[in-house]
Amino acid sequence: MQIVMFLVPVMLILVALGIVLFSWAVKNGQYDDLEGPAHRILYDDDKDMIPDDARTDKPAAQEQTSEQAAEVNEAAHPDEDNPRKG
Repeated sequence: MQIVMFLVPVMLILVALGIVLFSWAVKNGQYDDLEGPAHRILYDDDKDMIPDDARTDKPAAQEQTSEQAAEVNEAAHPDEDNPRKG
């Protein structure tokens, strides 16, 4: 019986502490946006980790020279006759 007299006040203190912490969290905006973080993980934010040669959205400042364009053309069509290689 003595343990009950000890545990009841401890339980009431813990419940009161939980209510105080929950009200603090609500007042500070911890529960404002519940869906945003779940959707944010789906956004593509790793563009800086993609190698430059594999990018499809190259900036206009990185235009290819005529030699680079010819190499890309040769790599894309190796079966065609190339007059420069004779």
